[in-house]
Amino acid sequence: MTTTTHDVEANKDVARRLFDEVVTGGQLDLLDELLTDDATRTGLSGTFGRDSFAAHVQELHENVSDLRATVTDLVAEDDRVVVFWRLQGAHTGTVWGIPATGNTIDGTSISLITFRDGKVVDYVVTPDRFTILRQLGAIPA
Repeated sequence: MTTTTHDVEANKDVARRLFDEVVTGGQLDLLDELLTDDATRTGLSGTFGRDSFAAHVQELHENVSDLRATVTDLVAEDDRVVVFWRLQGAHTGTVWGIPATGNTIDGTSISLITFRDGKVVDYVVTPDRFTILRQLGAIPA
């Protein structure tokens, strides 16, 4: 399969929507439009199926108030988009086993998103967990 410039730009647009509309906006109904039926999500705790996307976003919204996921840069080639992004909000619930502190979360992550036919088929995230754990007081500064 040959990937065109149009496909790459369309994939970048889907990646932006994933962060702007789904993560920040909480519009979980868009997952049907943006993800394949067999999509996977890989994070620090393993690889999960499509339903884990919605569960993860719900968990973020329940535990981080004023949640904002801001795309700071995108790099794309063929069927992959690398997204550099920033997560911000207030720690108002349990995150990574740490009860609410009220502290501000401001951390960066890098995600590798693989596309098939214009939809996300695989999503891998690598967050700067160390910085966030320091902000929550779980690791000394």
